[in-house]
This record gives sequence, C-alpha cells and structure tokens, in this order.
Amino acid sequence: MQSDRSQSISRRSGPLAGLKVIDLTHVMAGPTCTLMLADMGADVIKIEKWPGGDDTRHSVPPKIGDEAASFLMMNRNKRGIVLDLKSDGGKQVLRRLIADADVLVENFAPGAMERLGFGYEELHKQYPSLIYCSLSGFGRTGPYKHRRGFDLVAQAMSGIMSFTGERPDGPPVKCGPPLSDITAGLLASMGILAAYTHRLKTGEGQWVETSLFEAALVQTYWQSTIALAAGSAPRAMGSAHPLNAPYQAFEASDGWLVVGGANKKHWLLMLEALGASELAADPRFVTGADRMANLKELEAVLSERFRTKTRAHWLAALDEKGVPCGPVHDMLEALSDPQTLAREMVVEVEHSTLGPVKTIGLPVKFSETPGKVASGAPVYGEHTREVLAQHGFDQRQIEALEQEGAIVSASREREESVA
Repeated sequence: MQSDRSQSISRRSGPLAGLKVIDLTHVMAGPTCTLMLADMGADVIKIEKWPGGDDTRHSVPPKIGDEAASFLMMNRNKRGIVLDLKSDGGKQVLRRLIADADVLVENFAPGAMERLGFGYEELHKQYPSLIYCSLSGFGRTGPYKHRRGFDLVAQAMSGIMSFTGERPDGPPVKCGPPLSDITAGLLASMGILAAYTHRLKTGEGQWVETSLFEAALVQTYWQSTIALAAGSAPRAMGSAHPLNAPYQAFEASDGWLVVGGANKKHWLLMLEALGASELAADPRFVTGADRMANLKELEAVLSERFRTKTRAHWLAALDEKGVPCGPVHDMLEALSDPQTLAREMVVEVEHSTLGPVKTIGLPVKFSETPGKVASGAPVYGEHTREVLAQHGFDQRQIEALEQEGAIVSASREREESVA
C-alpha cells in the first residue's frame, strides 16, 4: 500500500498533471528544469547515481537534520530512485521507465549517455514520441562541445564578469546567484513545453538542448546591444544601468535603496520628491543622453541629497510621487517581505523524515490549473521500490536487483544500517 506521502505525489495538480518525466540530472541547471515541470504538475522521477547520489547531497553546510539544504531546495515535488547505470540491471530498469515516459532530461558529460546506450539517436528510433532534453556547458555543436559546464566559466566567457562590479578598472566579478545554471534550467523547461506542444499536434518527439554558455549570453541583451551597435565593450558600472540614468542604488542615512528615475516623467517626479527641482534645468542633466554622459556628476549630486534622510523617508516620498523605488534587502528581509508571503513564494512542504521544511514557491500562477509544492525532496532511494513496482517489477525481481547492486532503496539502506 502506498504511503500517504506517495499518494499525495501521485495525485498531481497543475497544468502538466499526467506528464511523466525521467530526470537524469544533477546539481543545478537540470534540477531547475525538472523542478519547474514538477511544480506545474508533472510526475518527475529523479534517478540518482550509485554511490553518492546527486552532488548537492554533499553541498554542506547548511543541513536540515541529516539532509543537505541545497538538495532539499532543488528536488522537492520529485520521486527519487537510485540506479547503477553501469550495471545490466540498472539499464534494464531505466529502459522500462523510458518506455512509457513523455520526457527525458539529462545533463551528463558530453558523450556519457551514448556510452551508456541511452543517446538520443538510439532512443528516438525506439521511442519516436519521446522528448529528449540535454543541458550542457556549451551545447552539442561548435568547438567547445566537449567541454564540461560550470556557471563560473559561463559567466566569464559570456562577458558578464567583465561588466559586473563597482568600477570600470576593477577586477572581474561573478554575479552572486548561479544565473547561467538557473537560466539554462528555465530555458530547457520552456523548450520542453514547446516540444510537447509540437508533439500534441504531430505525435513527434524531438531533441531539445541548451547550454550554460547560451543561457549566460541571453542575460546580456543590453550589453550586447551596445557592443554590436557601437563596437565597444561595456564595462562595470556598479548598480547603474548602461542605457538610462538615474537607475541605480543610492545610500540613505541608514541604508540603501534603488531608484528608477530614468525617463523624463520619473526624472522630474524624483526631483520633486528630493526637493531638488532646480536640477531639471541643469544642462548636464536635461535629457537622458545628458545624464548618461555626465553620470558620475549625477551620482555625486544625488548621493549627497539621499544621505541627508532615512531610507524610509525617501521610499515614502518617492512612492507618493509614483517613482519606481525599493529597499535593498538582504535575503532574510526578501524572504520575509509581505509581498513574498502574499505571493506564496516561501512555503512549507512536508518531508518524509524532517517534517515541515521551508522552500521557495512556484513563480508561475495559473487561474484554472494551479501548480503546488506538494512534497519534500526524496531521501536517497525513497521511491525506488514503489516506482519499480508501478513499472511491472515484482517483489522477487526488485530484491534480485538490490542483490545485484543495480538499485538502492531507502528501506534496504535502513535495514542494512540497523544490521
């Protein structure tokens, strides 16, 4: 009999309810992709390697109980099984799972899936309706196709690190979040859904692929615009915008805030809020082009004014005028903001061994088919026996696969630890 938690997983809600996804991904980009699909209702079966599992299980600290917090964040709403894909039994299990799957997602090293016998060309012949998604460092074509993928490298090679930082002559700076990983995962989920739409029309599956390098490049639209149109490479500007001013952070007497006074309307309203309407006639600042040309002088004049009063004072004054503005939050402030909570972007989910665990919510809302964060991340091998049983393996076969070392189940691990 299924546990209550397993039943809750099987009763998926959301626009993708009924979609079955085989998740052969690890760490960040791939799990982001499958997380989006799972939160929108897909049944995602996460396959972890033996031994060790997903590398994020070892990204500690922090931990919640005995589990790595990073793994818990990226793998909620998924069912987890453990396979040794180098074994005959492990390959047998995977083939049976693929047989009735809609989507397979992988981010193995280049060539690894082919060596295991699960490359796209081979699977497409057997399962022509399967949507096969690959995430990699640089994509499956081009001179770098065999290179491994890392967010740091993607940020560097995409140009992002050359224009991130406080000053033009400063050292290269990486963006805080792993934006190429997360963006690649979002692009991959978008590609899968586009391919699924095509399959609904034609019955045809296809290969969807993207890379960390391309994901980082699409974050550079404004800077690429400058480079392609002007033939010059943008440099670091702190929090300022490369095309509009003022559009950046300023320090008040007790903290930082951001202000978007870039267009003419907001520029004049911002000056009213600051009590500095005389700057409207200053020839250095009349037009947007003037303000960009004299950005350092503009920053100095405005910074002096902002430092005279508290952040709360300026935010109230700017908001009253309708000027885009906001406080610069740290993560604890951002996660406890009333808007964050109102949009259910921090939620509690039940974990099978830890109880309630807080996690980030679903960022896409649906009026008729709402998605939901329904279950916590699986413990190592939590659903191995359950998933195999659902795919036609009987108890004797499951035990034989365990003896072979082709699969690992949480129940078997607990038995061995007790013994």
